[in-house]
Amino acid sequence: MDRDTRRNTAWDVAEKAGVSQSTVSRVFTGSTRISQTTRERVIAAARELDYLPDKRASRLRSGQTGIIAVVVIIRAEDSAREVNPFAYALLGSVCRAASESGYETMVSFQASPDQFYGRYVEQRDADALVVIGTTQNAAAWEYYRPLLEPGRNAVCWGLPLDNVPSVRSDNYAGGRLAAEHLWEQGYRKPAFLGPLASAQRQFHERYQGFVEALGELGGTTLTVPELDAKSRVEQGREAIRLLLAKGEAFDSVFAACDFIALGALEALAQAGKQVPREVGIVGYDGIDATAHAHPPLTTIKPDLEKAGRLMVAQVLGNDDAEQAALAPVELIARTSTRRG
Repeated sequence: MDRDTRRNTAWDVAEKAGVSQSTVSRVFTGSTRISQTTRERVIAAARELDYLPDKRASRLRSGQTGIIAVVVIIRAEDSAREVNPFAYALLGSVCRAASESGYETMVSFQASPDQFYGRYVEQRDADALVVIGTTQNAAAWEYYRPLLEPGRNAVCWGLPLDNVPSVRSDNYAGGRLAAEHLWEQGYRKPAFLGPLASAQRQFHERYQGFVEALGELGGTTLTVPELDAKSRVEQGREAIRLLLAKGEAFDSVFAACDFIALGALEALAQAGKQVPREVGIVGYDGIDATAHAHPPLTTIKPDLEKAGRLMVAQVLGNDDAEQAALAPVELIARTSTRRG
């Protein structure tokens, strides 16, 4: 092959830099035994020759892949367009955090048993595993239960299973923020909307924080905990219909997630209830769609950049990784709770 058309090798870099091939290898594997002057000369030669080190060979020698596998669990009936945008946002933060730690990511969307696969670490396809996505796919979480046991270089988002390494938002603090905000805005008869008996135990933490903060302020909480509809939006619609049909007195809503809140907002509009004058609404998750609702929706937003860094640090076993880590939250106040 003509020298001008073939790919340059470490031997070519070594010849140009006036060093041995092993020195070139040590430079690109990060060895500290190479002087800065030699390192700079090798890098300059590599740049001039447009040389790219063989990452695969380097990883085989080190026993590391340099890859984090990220599995996004979705519902079997959902298309890519119907996946909760929160999952996409969380996925982006995990990928960014992995890149900042020098890792690439391999992403898989999984919905049905014929798609379930999580043995990336065992098969040496990846160094670690991160699992995120909906808790409404019980079969998927049963599959991943043994793969998320402590010590398996794996972590998940939320509270889908008992006693597994996980990171979640500070749901209790988020519930307190919602209660305090509604009280400050003059609402005194709030209702909590969310399926508290579901696998999404984060909903219960949000409810607990909300109820406790409201009690400290002198208020009580009306609940609509059992919702049968499959989609979160329809659960929100169903909850409002139940409240109105029973003649329950309420002047505000804290929904367990933004999609429940958006469904509640639709049902209130259909019933002729004015938001925020008659009913205030707070959601949870901070998805982009809440800013474009009518009216724009107040929401509790987790710090997903922090969440991604926490998951990557924990799954890589970093010394400063926080166990049972919580991503901080903030309240984004918008028109849906703004009285006066």
